[in-house]
Amino acid sequence: MKRLLGASVPLGAALLAFVLGSIMILALGENPISGASAIVEGAFGTGDRFAVTAVRATPLLLVGIGITIAFRASVINIGGEGQIIAGALLSTIVALVIPDTPRIILIPLVMIAGMIGGGIWGAIPGALKAYASVNEILSTVMLNIVAVQLMNFLLRGPMIDPIEKNGSRIPQTERLSDNAAMPTLVEGTRLHLGVVIAVFAAAVVYIILWRTPLGFRLRAVGHNPDAARAAGISVERNITMAMGMSGALSGLAGVMLVFGSESLRLVTDGGAAGFTGSAGFNGIVAALFGGLHPLWTVPSSFLFGALLTGATQLQRALQIPAALAVALNGLIVLFVVSSDRLRAWLHGRLNQGAFDNETAELRESTNNSTDLQPEGSNVHEATP
Repeated sequence: MKRLLGASVPLGAALLAFVLGSIMILALGENPISGASAIVEGAFGTGDRFAVTAVRATPLLLVGIGITIAFRASVINIGGEGQIIAGALLSTIVALVIPDTPRIILIPLVMIAGMIGGGIWGAIPGALKAYASVNEILSTVMLNIVAVQLMNFLLRGPMIDPIEKNGSRIPQTERLSDNAAMPTLVEGTRLHLGVVIAVFAAAVVYIILWRTPLGFRLRAVGHNPDAARAAGISVERNITMAMGMSGALSGLAGVMLVFGSESLRLVTDGGAAGFTGSAGFNGIVAALFGGLHPLWTVPSSFLFGALLTGATQLQRALQIPAALAVALNGLIVLFVVSSDRLRAWLHGRLNQGAFDNETAELRESTNNSTDLQPEGSNVHEATP
């Protein structure tokens, strides 16, 4: 029953959000059924649309499973946007420096570089939280701004495309080496290896969190830092490590956005969303809807990827603003987070019911054993 509740409560919250979304479509003068049909068709109507949805979900999934690591250590990572940018910048620099490296070597190198860049950007607020008690929400949000300004400076100066340097000065790098492009899984579509890597990363994070000593230490710090410290676990080191790991996965998302794109270059419009597509924030939404569990974050990310992809078809078919998908995201977060109290109450009722059943069974067992004693014996009498 508890496992059923774990899945049904957030699904019910999402259903309620979709009902309100349908009311919003009605208010715009359109048929909600036609709207839902347009979203499904836009997200899964053809093999190519499904591929686009999977590619759109990949950075959400990587950021989302990173969020689950931070959450298990009881720290909140709002810096996914900045960590994506940091990973994208460092991986792009590697690709620009060694463009002629064979693909089998260059692709792992840019992925490692992206994870290092994002990991450093995540470990900084983790260390500030652990060793200086700086609020991680404030520090991660501020580092998002720093990352955006660093990207703007580099793409308008040292890393700008040489063709644009004396031309229109579009803030973008030159086209990167094809050796660093993510291999396509299905010809004629955008489905690339990064989708498989993201799903594999979710499985690895699950194993780390629940099947390794490192995961035990991270979860112990999250449950009770004082008890963890008394058991000899370094709370400060594990908080920093959790944020570093979370940032590394967001940095890998940045790699997918650059080397899994059709343009195969790092480009921006001056803001974070121009490059990331708000994946750093949408990844948090996916993680929350997935119950902050790495495996449940996989279908959750694909759901939100489908919403974002289908919103384009919704706008094209019914002339409804694509921003409706953003509103749906917000509604889902609102209801899913609010449903935690309901889920906790239901869990408490189930625990109380189980306790009452065990007490009744114990009482019945005691009565039966008393009835079976020989006449004149005392079941409470101590035996020599």
